[in-house]
Amino acid sequence: MKEIQLRGISKEIKGVTVLKDIDMVLKSGTIYGLRGKNGCGKTMLMRTICGLIIPTKGEVIIEDKVLHKDIAFPQSIGALIENPSFLPQYTGFKNLKMLGSIQGNISHEDIELAMERVGLDSKDTRTYRKYSLGMKQKLGIANAIMGEPDIIVLDEPINALDEESVKMVKEVLIQLRDKGKLIIIACHDKEELEYLSDVIFLMKDGSVVGMEELANENHEAS
Repeated sequence: MKEIQLRGISKEIKGVTVLKDIDMVLKSGTIYGLRGKNGCGKTMLMRTICGLIIPTKGEVIIEDKVLHKDIAFPQSIGALIENPSFLPQYTGFKNLKMLGSIQGNISHEDIELAMERVGLDSKDTRTYRKYSLGMKQKLGIANAIMGEPDIIVLDEPINALDEESVKMVKEVLIQLRDKGKLIIIACHDKEELEYLSDVIFLMKDGSVVGMEELANENHEAS
């Protein structure tokens, strides 16, 4: 079982506190939702968990290893944070193949499956610059889930997606949760966040000010 512990996490940027005294324990096989207004710290918290920023105070501990001390980044993680960005002159498949080669453990089949799961055609010859906003979002999600990493972090994953695509993404996330993945999502849509999440953390002014555990009737029905 994967476990992430956040102990006393605070972050200051140019004298402004963007995260304040956050303590969390996150476990695999669970979808965690982050709720709060823009600027409340959701994206900054996700960046911290991914190892993209170093906290001013506190520790992120993943499987008893301290981030930025014992490990530089989580060892098995996929993330979509803010707007996805890829090389515009290449196809979606080639973009993912290049990223997969950096990780070293992503197969041709892993990429095809990830694209299929979000409704993209791995054989589509269009370059990324010709993708619609929805297709770009789907490619960002495919990048985060390819190879089924242990930890999946998604910031506003259903932005720019049509109703059918939202349904596909929801089904994929629940399938991955049921495989024991630890998933963290932020979503402005209250109903969708509640549908997906097992636990929701309420954030305000860089702090976690509440937690809600949700029943899984929706998950069972899907």
